[in-house]
Amino acid sequence: MANIPFTNNYADLSSQRGYQFKFHCQKCGNGYMSTFQASKLGTAAAAANAAASLLGGIFGRAAQSAQALQSMVAGPQHDAALNAAVREISPLFKQCSRCGQWVCEPVCWNKKAGLCETCAPDLDEEIAAAQASAAREQVAEKAREIDYVGQRNLAQVAAVICPTCGAKAQGGKFCPECGASLSPKRKCAHCGAEADGTPKFCPECGKAY
Repeated sequence: MANIPFTNNYADLSSQRGYQFKFHCQKCGNGYMSTFQASKLGTAAAAANAAASLLGGIFGRAAQSAQALQSMVAGPQHDAALNAAVREISPLFKQCSRCGQWVCEPVCWNKKAGLCETCAPDLDEEIAAAQASAAREQVAEKAREIDYVGQRNLAQVAAVICPTCGAKAQGGKFCPECGASLSPKRKCAHCGAEADGTPKFCPECGKAY
């Protein structure tokens, strides 16, 4: 049998029932499955197993299965099945003459350059990707130019939880659940005055809190 090309990028999925191979692109990793080919040897082995169950029991079946499987993975039928799978799937692939990789033609082959897109990236795709990247950077730059906290008092301690009802605050001055003020204040027990923050002494009467 002649040499079989296209054999360093496939997975052998053959079983005792028959032959099947999955060929994958060496750039993107996607693959194509060949058509399942039933094995005459596997059919014969199944019949032999049935006979062995009458004559040799489980050990006879195991011996027959092992012999059949060994013949399938290393024999002329396996080579013929692989050759047929290569003929079926190879039109979907191209081998890059620069790097030697097998790549899928629909996605990873640059038809204009006659090379894979690793060696010769598609310029239209590169331009589109560069434009999208630049647009993201410009959006971030424009966003940084806007003052989002100009109306916020950053010196004031922000309340995360409403001190009255315990609801989660949303950055306003009042609780969205109960309407209580979110500004932290201390009320003097002596004069009743309120003060922002957490002072130790009342700014109105001077008494300690």
